[in-house]
Amino acid sequence: MSPEMKTLLNIFILGFGFMFMFAAFQTCGNIEQTVIKSFNSTEFHGSGYTSMAIIYGVFSASNLIAPSVVAVIGPQLSLFFSGLVYSGYIAMFIHPFTWSFYTASVLVGIAAAVLWTAQGNLLTINSTDSTIGRNSGIFWALLQFSLFFGNLYIYVAWHGKAHITDEDRQRVFILLTVISLVGSFLFFLIQRTEPESTSSEVTESLLPKEVCESNSVATKGLAAQALDAFKKAVQLAVTKEMLLLSISIAYTGLELTFYSGVYGTCIGAMTLFGDNAKSLIGLSGIFIGIGEILGGSIFGMLNQFNRFGRNPVVLLGLFTHFLAFFLIFLNIASDAPLAPEEGTNLQGFITPNVSVALLCSFLLGLGDSCFNTQLLSIVGFIFRDDSAPAFAVFKFAQSITAALAFFYSNYLLLQWQLLIMVVVGFIGTLSFFVAEWTAVSHRRDSDYDSI
Repeated sequence: MSPEMKTLLNIFILGFGFMFMFAAFQTCGNIEQTVIKSFNSTEFHGSGYTSMAIIYGVFSASNLIAPSVVAVIGPQLSLFFSGLVYSGYIAMFIHPFTWSFYTASVLVGIAAAVLWTAQGNLLTINSTDSTIGRNSGIFWALLQFSLFFGNLYIYVAWHGKAHITDEDRQRVFILLTVISLVGSFLFFLIQRTEPESTSSEVTESLLPKEVCESNSVATKGLAAQALDAFKKAVQLAVTKEMLLLSISIAYTGLELTFYSGVYGTCIGAMTLFGDNAKSLIGLSGIFIGIGEILGGSIFGMLNQFNRFGRNPVVLLGLFTHFLAFFLIFLNIASDAPLAPEEGTNLQGFITPNVSVALLCSFLLGLGDSCFNTQLLSIVGFIFRDDSAPAFAVFKFAQSITAALAFFYSNYLLLQWQLLIMVVVGFIGTLSFFVAEWTAVSHRRDSDYDSI
């Protein structure tokens, strides 16, 4: 098998592994607040929003050490062991306790930092400047298939149910745990890239500086290697390009919180949607997944041919999100994020409409894919030689705002959550434009210098 085919196969395996893992985890996040409200136990006093705030808060802090972990044990083992922790978090819902719920939240936060740093590292190692956009799109599309399969099961299993029983919960989370474990073991199929020694160009593109340096473990202590990775992450965090990108990355953290947890809860709380409101949570997740898959497939491939760069795709993402936010503001009751299990009898500015709610789900997914495929692409493009620490900084900025958003979701009415995303999204789009122009300009100047 040629090096090009081997690297492409690795991207597909990476995508399928994440698809299985997050078919379980994202479905878990989408339904956990609704499930918690239905617990038949007086001993459990947890909150899904609080759990997610802990996960992303710890995730954010752990990104400072994640490059060191990946440098020491390698990206493949980092993915596997992190996947086991995700599976443990999901399994906890089979017989939940408050202490195990929040302990698992902390552990998943640490594992998430290692997981996503290793993912960015492997994505960059198996890509070149000409394929990073395509590979980002392939990975993102496969990852977002997870929203389709997990939520389809929720829609079918919970159709017509106004209350989720313990048996319903246990059946769902046993299945999700098994699916997550399958994804973890798939990572062992990823092959080490062996570029042809006759081509210096291929060698440079497939083996970034950080990977070449990792071969010197025998002559360099693991502690020193880990410290170097940490220092590099701190240095990259204050570069001009990363500071510009951090605002748009932060926006993806806010809208990640909204579409993966808050919006599904809002739909499930709308009693005016009828007795099927709970099952609509799963259907909403499916439409989010369709938007994500469509966007990842189209915009990832467009990187190969789009002479206008990444900015038009990001602008499209902002437009679709603003349209979704406006329709949600009209269609969903303002107190829906905070409603009890019985739901809310209030309505927005129009008569609640299921079709409009599902259209908004699709737009949320489509816009999210626009932002994330282009952010993955530009970070891999700018920081090719230091991909592990660069993606750690990426996830640091994203997770800290996601943690903040899950925290305020316990208290803020819907309209204020939407307003925060509108403001940060607008500023983040402008900063992305500047970062893209700066990156292209620097690369052009570098090409001229090499002539």
